[in-house]
Amino acid sequence: MITPRAEAFDNWIRRDFRDMNTALEERYFAERRSDVSGVGDDIKQQLLDEGRAHIVGLLGEGNTDEGFDAGFDLLGNVGFYMAACRRHDLTEPSRETRSPLAEASALAMQLGASLGTVPRFASAHLETHNRAVDGVFKSFTTLEDEGTFIAYNTRGALAYIRASEALLRLLPLGVSHPVAADLLDEARDALEAVYRYNEELFQILDVERFFYCVRPYYKPHRVGLREYRGANAGDFAGINVIDLLLGVCRADDPYYSQLLVDKFLFMRPEDQLLLRDCMRRQSLMDAFLEHRDSDSPPLRENLRRFLAVCDAHGKAALQHHEQLVEKFIVQPADEGDLVDNQQLTASGPPLPVLLKALRTLCDLRAGAVRDDIPSRHRDLATLRELASQVSA
Repeated sequence: MITPRAEAFDNWIRRDFRDMNTALEERYFAERRSDVSGVGDDIKQQLLDEGRAHIVGLLGEGNTDEGFDAGFDLLGNVGFYMAACRRHDLTEPSRETRSPLAEASALAMQLGASLGTVPRFASAHLETHNRAVDGVFKSFTTLEDEGTFIAYNTRGALAYIRASEALLRLLPLGVSHPVAADLLDEARDALEAVYRYNEELFQILDVERFFYCVRPYYKPHRVGLREYRGANAGDFAGINVIDLLLGVCRADDPYYSQLLVDKFLFMRPEDQLLLRDCMRRQSLMDAFLEHRDSDSPPLRENLRRFLAVCDAHGKAALQHHEQLVEKFIVQPADEGDLVDNQQLTASGPPLPVLLKALRTLCDLRAGAVRDDIPSRHRDLATLRELASQVSA
């Protein structure tokens, strides 16, 4: 159930809001690409004023008690509006001490606090919880590349979730259970689907359109006094559940635990609970190492399948870093002389700092041979040796 005001705001986000953003993007792309100042000021003002009018009415009715799903959807719509204002330079955190979008900030903080999430749009609003109307899901623009990016990110997220669910169902069975082989195959198949979806996306997505017309809506912005990082496609529990249950990443690693702390409130509450539970579980890798001396045929067969899951997870991580990040962010930033731009990334830090952090995460997931991070490459080598003995 949603109120008439919330429904009217949702309709505006799905129609006029998208049309105004699209018109602005077409002008930016044709005229200046990275510099949006002084372009389409009349459209920007219209977007600012119309969105504010909807939000003032919603704030006045205190629309925070229509149930979680309705509240979360409304938070997404307020977040879309604030993100668009940031994209069009109507608000910019480095020149402000508080958001000039006072009413939007108030409603976003009220909703975020009541829901237990960050008071801005998150990736779930565009992906796993983005309800389509007549076959059309919500987006910032009507640009084909944005629709492609959202659709393929959604496919990838759902595939990661399928893999995580298979691994979770394996836990109560144990690594030597004969049926564990089926679940490990399910996880591997889902991770291989992630790789295929990414391959298709990289072939279809236009680099310049993504860099200049899609990516800017994910920038950090202020809500009230505080600046929040942009939404990240990985802001759901599934991918971290896989990290932890496979054992390639550990909750007691300061780098990885900081990553989890930073993303908790960008996830829906049920994802937060799931991830907290996984943080206390023994990983499958440690379970296999614990039983390394066992001669159980099901366990040894499951080990081979477990390593195939690890390989698929690492392959997808390398693909993301070496193709998506390099092709769609690093190269256009370098060509546009924007590498040192302090406002380039959705996560906030300068691009070189972000790239180093992403490389670390990629290498953990891939079990890379590195001694400066807690990579599990030695443990994986031990398990691969055991698996090869079985095969022989």
